[in-house]
Amino acid sequence: MKKVFLILITIALLVTACATQVTAPASTPILPVETATTTNTVPPPPSLTFTPAPVATATPVPHPMSIAAMRAGDYPGSEVTIVRELDRGLNYRRYYAYYLSEGLKIYALLTIPNGDAPEGGWPAIVFNHGYIPPDVYRTTERYIAYVDEIAKAGYVVFRIDYRGHDASEGEATGAYGSPGYQIDVLNAVASIKQLAGVNPDKIGMWGHSMGGYLTLRTMVISNDVKVGVIWAGVVASYNDLLYNWRRTGSFTPSPSSRGVGWRTGWIESYGTPEDNPVFWDSVSATSYLTDLSGPLELHHGTLDEDVPLAFSLRLAELARNAGKVANLYTYEGDNHNISKYFSTAMQRTIAFFDSVLK
Repeated sequence: MKKVFLILITIALLVTACATQVTAPASTPILPVETATTTNTVPPPPSLTFTPAPVATATPVPHPMSIAAMRAGDYPGSEVTIVRELDRGLNYRRYYAYYLSEGLKIYALLTIPNGDAPEGGWPAIVFNHGYIPPDVYRTTERYIAYVDEIAKAGYVVFRIDYRGHDASEGEATGAYGSPGYQIDVLNAVASIKQLAGVNPDKIGMWGHSMGGYLTLRTMVISNDVKVGVIWAGVVASYNDLLYNWRRTGSFTPSPSSRGVGWRTGWIESYGTPEDNPVFWDSVSATSYLTDLSGPLELHHGTLDEDVPLAFSLRLAELARNAGKVANLYTYEGDNHNISKYFSTAMQRTIAFFDSVLK
């Protein structure tokens, strides 16, 4: 028995020894197993931001006849060149002269009072005649009595021919659909301001019929004209010129009225005033009456067959609503030239000029 017991103890010791040989020492660290993660997903591309290309927007170009376009123009005028002296007036001298407008020689009748100029210089009136067929117009043959009355009152008078009239260079294209005549008027203002003996701060303007149209437009384009007088003026909006101008007198169409004139051309290009009021307002001086450069005086015969009395009535109303001075005189039974009451109308005209310029 003792022998068997010894054998069993020996076997147990051998098993224990074997176990000790395969067991790692307690001081040996156990290294962690690194686990690799694999994926078959392709990384997404970087996010792209698409900025739409800017849409080209063209700034509308104002029509050449618009008030905005006319204001943006340059009207330097020039020295007034005297060609020759004409017969003298009662208390003033008369000259045939010219100035430059867009490089064109524009001729004019110029009057200068006798004697020494007052302190600061003479007041001056740019005189805009009404429509006369350019091929029959003559510088020294029209509006003689009108010019004479204003000149005798102590004013320099500059009664201009528009381009294409008599000896004036350029083409006569009419006033209502082309800016040429208006440019000539604006350059006339700049030119007379440069004339020796003229007070550049005392410039007035007189206009008859078509010349009234040019006068009104000048006074919302430029600040140089301090007072305006208009006889039987074409002073309505373009809407009224289209629809409410029925001439029953001896009117001779201007060049721009023949063939496809401004009325037809503008309606085809821009639509009617009902379709496109913005355009038609842009060319109408009546849309800019808050900018009038000075007070107005209007004269109109009640039997005018060439230009409706309603044009002057409406302008007076609109100007007053705009806070401006607009005196209005009507002459019962009188015609387009205010022939019956000429003296009365002229006396009022001169008194009005005097009230502002003297």
